[in-house]
Amino acid sequence: MITEILDSSPKGIARAGELLRAGGLVAIPTETVYGLAANALDAAAVRKIFQAKGRPGDNPLIVHITEAGQWAPLVSSLPKKAIELAERFWPGPLTIILPKSEQVPYETSGGLDTVAVRCPSHPAARAVIEAAGVPLAAPSANLSGRPSPTTFAHTRAYLEGRVDALLNGGSCRVGVESTVVSLCGDVPRLLRPGGVTAAELREVLGSLEVDPAVTGGLRPGERAESPGMKYKHYAPRARIEIVDGSPEEFIEYVNSLGNTPGTCALCFDETEKYVKIPAVTYGSRYDRAAQARELFEALHRLDGLGAHRALAQMPGRAGVGLAVYNRLMRAAAFQVTTLPGPMVVGLTGSSGAGKSTAAEGLVRRGFRLIDCDRLTRREDVYDSECIEALARAFGQDVAPGGRLDRRKLAGRAFRDAGSVKLLGELTFPAITRAVRRELCGMDGPVLLDAPTLFESGLDSICRRILAVTAPEEVRIRRVMARDGLDEAEALARFSAQHPEEYYIQRADLAVDNGGDVVMDTELDRICAELKGDCR
Repeated sequence: MITEILDSSPKGIARAGELLRAGGLVAIPTETVYGLAANALDAAAVRKIFQAKGRPGDNPLIVHITEAGQWAPLVSSLPKKAIELAERFWPGPLTIILPKSEQVPYETSGGLDTVAVRCPSHPAARAVIEAAGVPLAAPSANLSGRPSPTTFAHTRAYLEGRVDALLNGGSCRVGVESTVVSLCGDVPRLLRPGGVTAAELREVLGSLEVDPAVTGGLRPGERAESPGMKYKHYAPRARIEIVDGSPEEFIEYVNSLGNTPGTCALCFDETEKYVKIPAVTYGSRYDRAAQARELFEALHRLDGLGAHRALAQMPGRAGVGLAVYNRLMRAAAFQVTTLPGPMVVGLTGSSGAGKSTAAEGLVRRGFRLIDCDRLTRREDVYDSECIEALARAFGQDVAPGGRLDRRKLAGRAFRDAGSVKLLGELTFPAITRAVRRELCGMDGPVLLDAPTLFESGLDSICRRILAVTAPEEVRIRRVMARDGLDEAEALARFSAQHPEEYYIQRADLAVDNGGDVVMDTELDRICAELKGDCR
């Protein structure tokens, strides 16, 4: 088959629409990944998608439209919650599943009585749908089971010679497929995570169940209700093995294997310089949107390196991170190596968020606690070399007789940002050594309550990070009561600290402590998830 190469000019868009109306296949860009489009209402055209991709026929497709008014003919009912979701997230990376109308052929729905519909935001995708004049079924434009394409080059490598045309629309902004939510049961269910997060969905829906297949495979005989649920997906040629450990543990494990030909690391940006084997990165540990954008590109780069085995650093599951985790788990066919040793959970959050309350609750539920604030007050933490350095930096009278006067030291070290930074540079090594000594002999889940978790580098020994959050007005009230400050003083303290979003972005899990105490149900949820990770 000769494949036409089109651009996103009016001429290229018009030609794509013409081919689609005639029952052809055209690969088009969307904001998520490239899709392989056909007329969703033409059963014969839809069958060509399955043939071109080598896709199993019971794997349903997503129907793409350009406005909510085109939705009603495709479904047999349109509940209020669906309309509210569309008003909030369309156009955008959200797919909504509802009972289908007779107009939608079973080829499109994968044999189900439901249909998945979304309204993309990419201007080229929207223009092609308008030019075709019909809704378009468009799964990812890859060969079945391979990494989804987020660039035109990847799409061309997969499909040239297999389809009628490829439309070049540049790189995709989101980088992972759309979020899929089903409204066909009593409670909405998240079937596939994507660019719209579970938290964002709950803001509209209230309650939301996360289908077990999001983090695991379907049970034998269970039918896939959404794309991306049933089969091993997104896999490069290399065998992916996910390694569950802290950044330090991951580095030590990978380097212990030696430079074996064909073995690569698939890791975060921060880890790459410490790894002694060929490495491919997929974004920062603390930028999950970047991870989503870069994951499939990274899997393609593994193929370019000729990798046979890739050791992948475990991503977090907060926000869009759940989508990254979902795709990587499927690429690995759920193969996870959990490294030995305690699962250290870093506890973080803004002043007044209620970290101590959360820590107390988790300790009651079986976690062991290392309280860095308490640990830093112990005299045995600081050796003579550290004390001498502090005296040189802040005045000999902060260490009379070789013993720290903590009150005097604090008065000088916290007077400005430069002094705070210097204090950290001098004391963090000693504190880190003390934490490591505390960890010796521990197993199971360990909670590391460290106010300067990131500044000290202690985050590198944490497998998970838990952020405690609370509204600013609640945090101000708590700090005023706890430390005897007025409101202006409390606000001044907050302005010198990281904003709450800083901690949320870096956390794998978050617990809201907006009330007087952390809700038991929230702590039970956190505890169950963290202990479930202690394999």
